[in-house]
Amino acid sequence: MLASERHQLILSLVREHGAVRLTELVERLGVTAVTVRRDVTELADRGLLTRVHGGVTLTRPRGSHPEPGRAASVFGPAVPGALVGMVAPSVEYYWPTVVQGAQSTVAAAGGRLVLRASSYDAAEDRRQITKLLERGVQTLLVAPATSGRGALDLLRWLGSLNVPVVLVERVPPPELPTLALDAATTAHALGAGLAVRHLVSLGHRGVGLVTSRSSPTSRALRTGWRETIGSLGLDTALDLDVPVYGSPGWAAEYDTLLARCRRAGVHALLVHADREAIGLIERARDGGIAVPGELAVVSYDDEVAAASDPPLTAVCPQKHRLGAVAAELALARLADPAGRPVHRLQLWPTLVVRESCGGAAESVAQ
Repeated sequence: MLASERHQLILSLVREHGAVRLTELVERLGVTAVTVRRDVTELADRGLLTRVHGGVTLTRPRGSHPEPGRAASVFGPAVPGALVGMVAPSVEYYWPTVVQGAQSTVAAAGGRLVLRASSYDAAEDRRQITKLLERGVQTLLVAPATSGRGALDLLRWLGSLNVPVVLVERVPPPELPTLALDAATTAHALGAGLAVRHLVSLGHRGVGLVTSRSSPTSRALRTGWRETIGSLGLDTALDLDVPVYGSPGWAAEYDTLLARCRRAGVHALLVHADREAIGLIERARDGGIAVPGELAVVSYDDEVAAASDPPLTAVCPQKHRLGAVAAELALARLADPAGRPVHRLQLWPTLVVRESCGGAAESVAQ
C-alpha cells in the first residue's frame, strides 16, 4: 500500500469513528508501528488530524463542537466546548508532559485549556487561580501547595469554589480528611518499590535513597523505599538529601555522598530525579567509580534518563496519561457536578531497564 493510500484510509477511519488508536491502525494497515507513527505525524503536521495519547482524532475548526457522544470517557459524559483552567507548579520539568496530556483531552472534547504557572507557594497558587476564575474558566486542574504556610486555607478555599476542582499529583493532607475534591495522582511510593525490587533482583542487599531537597515527591519516594526495604528484610542503607544538580556547592556534596556510599558498602542507589542522577554519575566517573560496575543507579522520573552516559534505568511516571485522566475527571464533574461520588485515581509508574544498573536493556511494566 502506498503512503497516499494509507493516509486516505487513516483519515477515513478517523472520520468514521471520531478517534482511532494507533494499535488499531497498525492492525488495519498491516504495517509497523513506526510506519503508522510516521503517517499520523505527517497528517497531523498538515492539520488533517490531531494526535492524542495513544491515538488520533479529527481536527476541529476553532470554536466548533464535537459530534454528540464523541466526548464521552470512562468517567462519564463531558461538557463540549468547556474552558478549562490549569495551574501547574512548573513549566520546565515534569509538568509539561502532564499539561500536554490534559490539553489533548480537552481539545478532543472541543474545549480549550488555559494554563498558568505557579511556584509551590499557596499565595501564588491562589492568585493564579483567581485570575483563571476571572477569565471565566468552568473547571480547574490544580497542583496546589499542600504543606507550609497557607496551604490548608488554600485547600479549604478550593473546596468552597462554585466550579469543579481536580487536584493533580496532590491529595488533601490528613488535616482535611473529608475535603471533597477529585484527584489524579501517581503511585510514587510504589514506583520507589519497583526500583528497589529491581536492584535486589540483581543481587544488591543495600539500596540507598538520594532525593532532591526541592521536590515534593521526595516524601512519597522515601515512604515507598522504607516500606520496601523493610518488607524485603534488607540491610539499612543511606538516606540522603542533596542540592539540585548545578546549584552552588552541588559537586562537593555529591562527592561527599559517594564517599559515604563507599564507607558504608552501598553499591546501589535510587536517585530522584534524572538531573541529580546524571550529576552523581558524572562525579562518580571523575572519582574513579565505575557505573554500573561499582555502583548501580536507578533514576526516578525518566525525563532525560535515556540520554545519560550510561543510559539510566529509570522509574517512569505516566505523566501524559495523568494529565489526560485529570482532564477527563474535570470534564465529567462539570457535566454532573452533584451526582458523582468523589474520585481519587492513582496511576502506577513503570520501570524502564537500561544500562546504569547492569541489567538487560528492555522495558518492563510492573
